[in-house]
Amino acid sequence: MHGMEVTEFVRSLLLKRGIASDDDIALFLEPSYERGTHDPFLLSGMDRAVARLLLAIQSGERIAVYADFDCDGIPGATLLSDFFTKLGYSNFEVYLPHRDREGYGFHTDAIEQLASRGASLIVTVDVGTVAFEAVDFAKEKGVDVIVTDHHEPQELLPAALAVLNPKIEGYPFPHLCGAATAWKLAQATLIEGKKRGLSAFTSIPDGWEKWLLDMVAIATVADMVPLVGENRVLAYWGLKVLRKSTRPGITALVEKLRLRKAELTEDDIGFSIAPRINAASRMDEPDLALKLLTTRDADEARALAVKLESLNASRKGVVAGVVKEARKHVEARFTEEDAVVVVGNPAWKPAILGLAANSIMAERGGVVCLWGRDANGNLKGSCRSDGSVSLPELFSSAGEVFIESGGHEKSGGFSVSPERVHTLPDVLRDAARTIVRGPAPEERETDAELKLPDISRGLFADVSRLAPFGIGNPKPQFLVGGCVITELRRFGKEGNHTEIFLECRTSKASLRAYEFFKSPDDFSKVPGRGQAASILGTIERDSFRGGLALRIVDIVASS
Repeated sequence: MHGMEVTEFVRSLLLKRGIASDDDIALFLEPSYERGTHDPFLLSGMDRAVARLLLAIQSGERIAVYADFDCDGIPGATLLSDFFTKLGYSNFEVYLPHRDREGYGFHTDAIEQLASRGASLIVTVDVGTVAFEAVDFAKEKGVDVIVTDHHEPQELLPAALAVLNPKIEGYPFPHLCGAATAWKLAQATLIEGKKRGLSAFTSIPDGWEKWLLDMVAIATVADMVPLVGENRVLAYWGLKVLRKSTRPGITALVEKLRLRKAELTEDDIGFSIAPRINAASRMDEPDLALKLLTTRDADEARALAVKLESLNASRKGVVAGVVKEARKHVEARFTEEDAVVVVGNPAWKPAILGLAANSIMAERGGVVCLWGRDANGNLKGSCRSDGSVSLPELFSSAGEVFIESGGHEKSGGFSVSPERVHTLPDVLRDAARTIVRGPAPEERETDAELKLPDISRGLFADVSRLAPFGIGNPKPQFLVGGCVITELRRFGKEGNHTEIFLECRTSKASLRAYEFFKSPDDFSKVPGRGQAASILGTIERDSFRGGLALRIVDIVASS
């Protein structure tokens, strides 16, 4: 098998994922960039997009990159900015809408501004698939639009020059994120520019676009797209690039967060890097994150990393305050039986309500919707679902109560009039009753049963070969039996996390196990000192104490 060593343990984990043949195992464990990525010209409209972009570059037109303000749009804007810079092309700008004042979407006011600054071509990132009005407005202004996006297309597409979206028929893998779709545009333009013998392109080494995959990996992990197929390949190689990153901003951020750059994982992106990139727009300064990722100046990068860290800290404080207040309202007005809870306060800032709703949903399940008031005085809200109720279905069953609503199965948003906002709890409760509820998230089966002495660096290295983990490729879960709980503690500022220390009954092996935002009462078996128990969990590198630890999924009676 291409000389690749694969232990029986790794084979057994892969078999659980339906990967059995030697060839499939080799491709999964060491994804091939050549075999695993698709031709960018398979995206419908790519030929037109590339021809127009090359025309703009050759005739020196002003190009605007219009990107969403989250951790998919900003890395996508960064890689297009890098691409233009590599070509020596400077007549471009990046525009990120303000989360609170403008909100998500492709806005006519912004197009007006960009046109007034001379832009004749706009390339969108992570937005635009349903922006009919904005694209028509741009055309009236004499501005061409190339959309790169991955949101669900409707039957009709906007009248843009090209709408590049992997969900449009013809592309073999529909799950790319927005930044990956923008990267495909850069890749295709490089191929065509070289083919035409254009000097700005021929001087760029073949395969240079792979150096942009650090941004694709950050966006792919942060945007929670399935980490299978082409996404696995892009994330796998993107993480390799990220670990070697020469970006001063990445180096500064990693140093500030005390992470080891050479060992960065998808967890570091999901829990450390992405929240800080997102904090910029949540706290009103989206351009800070863009500057951090694009700067070539180490001193500026360090200053920006410090600023982002303080923004993230204040973001955490604001979210914690909202969660505390919202929790009180939920407990006062709703019962455990309520499938949907809605609470709001005009003083709450919509930009952080998704995070707050997610915290409360993680505690109680079902659907949690929170609303607040934006900078323009509009009431806007965010909802999170545990998957038992689909949010698009809930929104469409709610009749005319919203001014606007949209989103994915488990996360969505809405705007609502002051007259209707107080009817939301009743309207959404009634709407939920008309929907056939899916099962709450299923318990996944165990990947293997282990004893504490089995958990070693070698075993962790074996498990890590299946990374990067995410939707579609979850971390293996193990049932660790024969344990005695020697210590039980709550930790965190509010004491809202749980950790236990385990010893093996038959040897001196010991290990720490922990879970965030869970109290001892939340597990199937309430843990107590001196008790025997089995732990269902994932094996993690223990960033807190060094060595390895178990991240607890559940605590069950000892087998």
